[in-house]
Amino acid sequence: MDIAQDQEPDYESVKIDYVGFVDPYAVEGMVVLKADNGKEFHMRAFSGEVARHISSFGDAKGEPIPSIYRMIEEICEQNELVLVKVKIYESGEVLRANLYFTGRKDIVLRNYRASDAMALGAFYNIPILVRKNLLKESMEA
Repeated sequence: MDIAQDQEPDYESVKIDYVGFVDPYAVEGMVVLKADNGKEFHMRAFSGEVARHISSFGDAKGEPIPSIYRMIEEICEQNELVLVKVKIYESGEVLRANLYFTGRKDIVLRNYRASDAMALGAFYNIPILVRKNLLKESMEA
């Protein structure tokens, strides 16, 4: 697989439009991913802790980087790798993701938890791609 290949036609680039929680105790997180054409994907059923991390990546408060993301950053630095994109897709009834690294050599890590991959996408401010069939017309609350 060529990391630098053109974007596949069945994927759409999205931005994180909203991060929040499903429950009042902030146990279950949710995000709304939005494409340029206004279509959205509402992702939920992942830990509130990941949702808090995603929110903090955009804040200018200077909160310390969570250790797992710091560990990935150090591994990438030591191996001269850069995470360049994340692809989110359905696998059965769960969401999974592929992570694309480039550097000394190209590496694709397949079938990881979509919430963690999306958090890394937010942390590194890189493209997050979602299968087009997951995107729906915008819903008003």
